[in-house]
Amino acid sequence: MSAARPTARRILGQVIYIFVFFSLAFAVLPARAAPGELVLERVMLSSGGVGYFEYSAEVEGDTELALKVNLDQVDDVLKSIVIYDDAGGVGQVRLPGREPLTQVFRDLPFGPDALESPAALLNSLQGAEVRATGDRDLVGRILGARAETVTLPNGLGTTVRHRVSLITPEGVRQFILEQAETVAFTDPELQAQVNEALEAIAAHRVQDSRTLKIAVEGEGRRTVRVGYVIAVPLWKTSYRLRLPAVGEEGPARLRGWAHVDNLSGQDWNGVELTLVSGNPVTFRQALYSAYFVDRPEVPVEVLGRVLPRLDRGVIASREKKAVGRGGQAFDQDFRLQQRLAMARLGSMMAEVDEASAMAKSVATAPAGAPVVARQPLTPAAMVAAQAQEATTQVVFRVTRPVTVADGQSLMVPIADREMPGVRLALYQPATHALHPLAAVRLVNDGETGLPPGSLTLYEIGEDGATAYIGDARLSVLPAGDERLVSFALDQKVRIDRENKAKQRILKGRINKGILELTLVDEQTTLYRIKGPAREPRRVLIEQPVRAGWKIIAPGPEDVELTESYYRIHKDLEADSEATVEVTLQRSRLQTIQLVRMTDEQLVAYAKAGELDPELRKAIARIGDLRHAVSQHQRRLDQSTKSRKRIFEEQQRIRNNLGRIPSNSDLYRRYLKKLNQQEDKLERIDTAMTKAQDDVDRAKDALTDYIAGLDM
Repeated sequence: MSAARPTARRILGQVIYIFVFFSLAFAVLPARAAPGELVLERVMLSSGGVGYFEYSAEVEGDTELALKVNLDQVDDVLKSIVIYDDAGGVGQVRLPGREPLTQVFRDLPFGPDALESPAALLNSLQGAEVRATGDRDLVGRILGARAETVTLPNGLGTTVRHRVSLITPEGVRQFILEQAETVAFTDPELQAQVNEALEAIAAHRVQDSRTLKIAVEGEGRRTVRVGYVIAVPLWKTSYRLRLPAVGEEGPARLRGWAHVDNLSGQDWNGVELTLVSGNPVTFRQALYSAYFVDRPEVPVEVLGRVLPRLDRGVIASREKKAVGRGGQAFDQDFRLQQRLAMARLGSMMAEVDEASAMAKSVATAPAGAPVVARQPLTPAAMVAAQAQEATTQVVFRVTRPVTVADGQSLMVPIADREMPGVRLALYQPATHALHPLAAVRLVNDGETGLPPGSLTLYEIGEDGATAYIGDARLSVLPAGDERLVSFALDQKVRIDRENKAKQRILKGRINKGILELTLVDEQTTLYRIKGPAREPRRVLIEQPVRAGWKIIAPGPEDVELTESYYRIHKDLEADSEATVEVTLQRSRLQTIQLVRMTDEQLVAYAKAGELDPELRKAIARIGDLRHAVSQHQRRLDQSTKSRKRIFEEQQRIRNNLGRIPSNSDLYRRYLKKLNQQEDKLERIDTAMTKAQDDVDRAKDALTDYIAGLDM
């Protein structure tokens, strides 16, 4: 009897297990829909900010399907709706119009402003017949409603009331609108128009959804699918990267999660979820709004007749190509196979049992047991989405049905893989001038790309425990490509920089009086690196790429090229130092007019060893001719200055002669000096003429020599 109890307990446990198993299995299956009812089965979210929603319905014969969508989604639905019916066809899609209130009031005898108050309505319908009841009954046509201010008794202030005037058979009669019990239009049609206007205003205020009526035609029982694309929140990606301990070899473990927000306005019950990473072209178009084309106004022709020219047809017309239905091909593009969850429930239960056993063994460990190194924790198994590479995007298909209520969010695993990861010290001077960044080079050796997202990094410590080491950002990582992710500042490595620049002449030529020099500019950056005391490092230096410059050192085998940087590798042993020189070079053309060169420039270029000897000899000859011109010009300038000084002295003497007696000795002395200065001026004028001739001849010789050069 005692031996039967464990067996009974095991049987009972197995029954409970099977019950729980199938309860979980059927819990994830969507409820069956009524015939002719559209049920959401598939959701495809794109990183372009749109989502594809696909419904299915079981129909028989000709059926009209109802699809309810939010008002702000109607434009997108009209732009993108597709209908799949392999055994039938689609007739038409109808939905209520969205005419503005101006169209509603177009045929009414009053506008929207008339419904702001009873007085405004009566004034807008002047001449209409009304019946007013209260202290007295009146029937008449509205003459107008006028506001008047009335003082309240006992000093309680004032109030505004409206006096309505009616034209009756007895004459003009009045009543106070606020004191009347009822005011009604005697014309039932006019009363109906007022009610219609009020109903339209209420409908436009509260109606935030539209129901599309989709007519499908066919025979027999079949499945019809309806899909459309609408705007949805972007789905985001976050990753966890687990690195081996420092100094140990081994791949990195990357796990990715997609963060999904359901703001579609409806619950997702057991839907097939697909996430698409790409950058498709998306836009909106207001198809649900009514537009009217402005037309020019043409005056009415009063006199004369217009006789149009007779049309004789066209010679040729463009052939119209038949457009096939293409339903099956289109369905194959969008339709993805649905996944069920039961295939993984058994493994999930096994994982739960294993985790419970481990927790129990830890809890029952004897007190005072020796503390040993912690064993590395094994990450829990993930049921990642199935990834598939497309032409312009990566598709992630969630393998289990998804249930998310409207307004809630969801995390879905999309990646779980090992990939090569190499630790680096990435030096970016713009980020930090002294220390590089701790980084990892990730190589995507998988079959599909990875979308961009945030990255949280962990590493295994010496005691086997997992430790957080930083955050990073991962850009789009296509299959077969690699990315650097930086997560911390590596303060164990120090890098100093020093910039040097120089210029040299590569070659030169003279053409039509122009000296053309090909110059080479070189910029060298010297990096002095001090590595950690106990660890080796692979340092990666980023040198900015400059337009028009090329790198000449180090060699191509040590350099990587990105869009904006050269990357130079340098491996350091523990407790070591190194120096890296990066040299950029560019060539440029400089032109100088020979006649405008300074003496210093002529001397410098005449001695430039990079130039051809004949060219240097010609420049030296130009220098000599320029020197001759300068000497003659100096003599001419000296004579000019002397002549100017004599003129100034003569002016002073003439002023003095006018103030002293003409028979005085001083007067005669001044006259004698004037005569001497005149003689001196004659000699100076002769010297200036000769100097000017010498300058002209020297300039002509220089100009002729330069004009004859072509080398």
